[in-house]
Amino acid sequence: MNIVNAICNLVKNPQYKLKQYTSSRNRANGMGEALEEYIKDLFAGVPENSSSEMRDALIQNTFSYTGNQNNPPDAMLWCGDAIEVKKIESKNSALALNSSYPKHKLYADSPMISTACREAETWTEKDIIYAVGVLNKKTESLSSLAFVYGEDYCASKEVYEKIKNTIKEGVESIPYIEFTETKELGHVNRVDPLGITYLRVRGMWGIENPFKTFEKHYERDDSKDFNFMCIINEEKYYSFENYLELENLSCQNNNLSIKNIKINNPDNPSRLVPAKLISFFVEGEKNESN
Repeated sequence: MNIVNAICNLVKNPQYKLKQYTSSRNRANGMGEALEEYIKDLFAGVPENSSSEMRDALIQNTFSYTGNQNNPPDAMLWCGDAIEVKKIESKNSALALNSSYPKHKLYADSPMISTACREAETWTEKDIIYAVGVLNKKTESLSSLAFVYGEDYCASKEVYEKIKNTIKEGVESIPYIEFTETKELGHVNRVDPLGITYLRVRGMWGIENPFKTFEKHYERDDSKDFNFMCIINEEKYYSFENYLELENLSCQNNNLSIKNIKINNPDNPSRLVPAKLISFFVEGEKNESN
């Protein structure tokens, strides 16, 4: 399974109401978990009214890893891409990435991933898809969804690690302060005279959402119930053996469009990269705006 399968599944069965698979007491966390499961269902091709046994089997056959709450990614396709799912509740909100900087690609030697992820299959590097959903809290449904690859959206890891390491080295160079080894930007011990207070210095990363980043190429239509956007560089797009299935589907469905565009290289914005803009919308009575 790949991103083409997921888009075809969405177009053929355009469901955007989220299901609650867990009984989370925290409503925000519950909506985030529901979005993650929705994305997994798209990639696995889970039928709308399938039994839990059928869903479990499809998920197992599609994903080598299905994530945890503390480490990226949220899922990995067998011998395929990694997926990071992000929810926002306002159409122009930035993505909060917390202590994990934006991912151009996912690497097996990254200290940010879990052992279970690293050992899920034999791999060293994966392309990563950011799946970003804009949620309508009142209706518990998606108003917009974006798929974009990290290599089309984020700079290479060296860019982020350079600034992270520069800040970390600067903090640790402060004289007369006791530090503890940490993966964070700094951990200061014995701050007060009694030596009982410590200070953690954490990086809280954020990035503009894909709709904002690529607004010159795509604009959501607020008159529609649901808007979908996907951007894939041409090299990646044509690497999928089933891309013609999507193109044939676009000839049959007027709500699905595939256009040729050129996007800025995240490492060198003066260089333009040929890419595909895939968009889809659902007509209908408009849900209440976010």
